[in-house]
Amino acid sequence: MSTETALATPSSLVPVFIRLKLTLLRNGLRQSPGRTAAFIISALGGLVVAAAVVIALVALRGNPHAAALVVLLTGMLTLGWAVMPLFFPTGDETLDPTRLVMLPLRPRQLIRALLVTSLVGVGPLTTLALVASSVVAVANGAAAAVVGVLAVVLVVLVCVTLARAVAAASTRLLTSRRGRDLAVLSGLFIALGAQVVNVAGQRLGRAGGLAALEPVGEVLRWIPPASALSAVDDSGHGSYGRAAAGLALTVLALVLLLWWWQRTLTTLMTSPDSSTLQAVDKDGARRSGDGERGLARLLPEGRTGTVMLRTLRYAWRDPKSKMSWAMALGIGLMVPIITAAQGNGTIYTSFSASALLGMQMYNQFGQDTSAFWMVASTIASPRDAHEELRARALSLALVAVPYVTLVVVGSAALLGPWSAFPDVYGISLGLLGALVATGAMASTLFPYSIPSEGNKNVAPGQAGIAWISLLAGFLTAAVLVSPLAGLMVWLHVAGSAHLLWVLIPAGAVYGVGIAALGLRVAAPRAAARLPEILAAVSKG
Repeated sequence: MSTETALATPSSLVPVFIRLKLTLLRNGLRQSPGRTAAFIISALGGLVVAAAVVIALVALRGNPHAAALVVLLTGMLTLGWAVMPLFFPTGDETLDPTRLVMLPLRPRQLIRALLVTSLVGVGPLTTLALVASSVVAVANGAAAAVVGVLAVVLVVLVCVTLARAVAAASTRLLTSRRGRDLAVLSGLFIALGAQVVNVAGQRLGRAGGLAALEPVGEVLRWIPPASALSAVDDSGHGSYGRAAAGLALTVLALVLLLWWWQRTLTTLMTSPDSSTLQAVDKDGARRSGDGERGLARLLPEGRTGTVMLRTLRYAWRDPKSKMSWAMALGIGLMVPIITAAQGNGTIYTSFSASALLGMQMYNQFGQDTSAFWMVASTIASPRDAHEELRARALSLALVAVPYVTLVVVGSAALLGPWSAFPDVYGISLGLLGALVATGAMASTLFPYSIPSEGNKNVAPGQAGIAWISLLAGFLTAAVLVSPLAGLMVWLHVAGSAHLLWVLIPAGAVYGVGIAALGLRVAAPRAAARLPEILAAVSKG
């Protein structure tokens, strides 16, 4: 950028930043046909959904409860803009203001240019359409139309300013490893949000329609920028004082967001980072002198503790492993909650916790990818292989057993009945042990590679191996846990319900025993197939 451009007026920076954004978008799409296709499909899908919502909102014009609905939708839209930079930090390269710190620009100049640039794109266009249709749904009269125009402008500006302010405040996080891990976890939050919307829609239908939204609408109507939409409704009914208050709240929110954004930009553009100031790890010497801390000090000595610590660190640091664990933990807890919210919940849905967590034992060596050669170099006998597999199983049990206990106890307390707790908890423990056993065998017989880059969890050409591993292992685990299920059925049929508590210790002992047997059987096969396993997991 030339000196004349850098010292130009803020208004002249706007076309420069718009061209910059369009150039970055065009160059990003040129990187791969897959990225281009994904962008086009997501954009078209978003526009189709937005068009459907627009049609629905326009059709609600004149409905006495439309105001409560549009206020709620505005709140959800604003929340989406707030969290978008956290989950999709690479969606817009201009969200990172640290790329511009070397230019002779002041924060106020950047704010004006970036704010106008933020209005260019599919997201702002979709937001504009949704807000405008919301105004059409509630506007009644000339005064409401005038207030509606102001409301549309204010809501769109608040949304894009909020996204920019959050992105600027989270720049250090988004450019770090934890920020990238947060982006990887976005799929879980999207799935959870979709389920919440689904359940809310079903309950809304049973509760008598839009009238059920009135209590929520009375609260949200005073929260910016939804207050601007409520101002449109108030002005249509002659409540000009309430309308002025709603608009004033939104204007105040916009001013505060701009002030926060400016202060954050000032901090980012003046504070040193690792590129301008050499980072000094003050805790390095202390950590090296004191050895391991926290949970690591509680793990057993020798190979078992070392492998457990490595496995837990993989689960916490590796994006793909973290995603897998987060999905298992999140969905295992979400299934009982969602079914309860839908009105057909049962304690037996808590089996999902043990099933999903137990499946984390599958493809253990694939999680190591090509680094498995370091593990293979330490295995010289079936005993070494057994210690390796046992330590991985113990690290899984360290998380799974307390989690399964929590989910089953919570399901019994919320869904009931408590009389079914011994059945579910005992079989859950047995199922967890069976999945550990079959997972150890599947990891040995059907290993596959997990690509370190991209969104795929299976290397090309190995999808069939992955499906066979999961399907065969899960069916085998179901057969292995059938003795516990048979014992439960026999106790119920024999009228010995008072003895159902036996299923808890029986399930624990059976789960530990079947897991230990599976590890014993898998260990010699793992030791004999090290070259094949290494070749299979190194393809990604």
